[in-house]
Amino acid sequence: MPGTNHELEDIEIELLLEGVARYYGYDFRNYALASLKRRIWNTMRAEQIKSVSALQDRVLHDPACMERFLLALTVNVTAMYRDPNFYLAFRTKVVPLLRTYPFIRIWHAGCSTGEEVYSMAILLYEAGLYDRCRIYATDMNAAVLSKAKDGIFPLVKMQEYTGNYLRAGGTQSFSQYYTAAYEHAIFRPWLRDRITFSQHNLATDGSFNEFNVVMCRNVMIYFNKTLQEHVHHLLYESLSMFGVLGLGHAESLKFTPHEQHYAEIVGGERLYRRIA
Repeated sequence: MPGTNHELEDIEIELLLEGVARYYGYDFRNYALASLKRRIWNTMRAEQIKSVSALQDRVLHDPACMERFLLALTVNVTAMYRDPNFYLAFRTKVVPLLRTYPFIRIWHAGCSTGEEVYSMAILLYEAGLYDRCRIYATDMNAAVLSKAKDGIFPLVKMQEYTGNYLRAGGTQSFSQYYTAAYEHAIFRPWLRDRITFSQHNLATDGSFNEFNVVMCRNVMIYFNKTLQEHVHHLLYESLSMFGVLGLGHAESLKFTPHEQHYAEIVGGERLYRRIA
């Protein structure tokens, strides 16, 4: 007896993700299914395709469709100084720790279009630490990484970002960090002097350095438990002893294999220090 349409669609999705992983090397097989389904359905509507199998056929035979599919599947919701209290806690509690280091390596994993990377660059500049930092900003998606490199964001967002910056403890005039032109804010090129942008896939790539700070915020909420544990291990391996890990507000180290290896720096702000 055949199963339900729901079961059939789940099989089609498994085959689609298997094909994408094997043919293109992008592995979404351990992403949270409910969220993934919504994005697959959105792609089907946009492509005017009625079945997941038909989407699989188009994605595997049309690289342009794959690019659109990749953009749809990777969630790129971000903002400058997103969760201002997190950055305020970083400024007041983590910066004093970083002052004791001669050189500081920071990894922004899953940096999306780069708003939080520029936020950190400005924070470190105001703390007088930027000249001895190197920030590695990575994302699996080349298109969003290209936007991050440009450092150009909608001017209409600057009022919101200025409010976030001030609540995060910003000490200067936020507008000094960008030039307004053609409805966009173009951030100062010197802010990129200490940033290396590069493609890296948290699902398939390994650690590439040892860091004093790892930021991976609002990324793992889209993964299932298996992939979350894999990424937590990758981040743990990438942090130096007493290094700092920053997660998103909806994320936690509780019930992960490395929970006992960290101490919370600021309660509720998802800032942790590796202690073992």
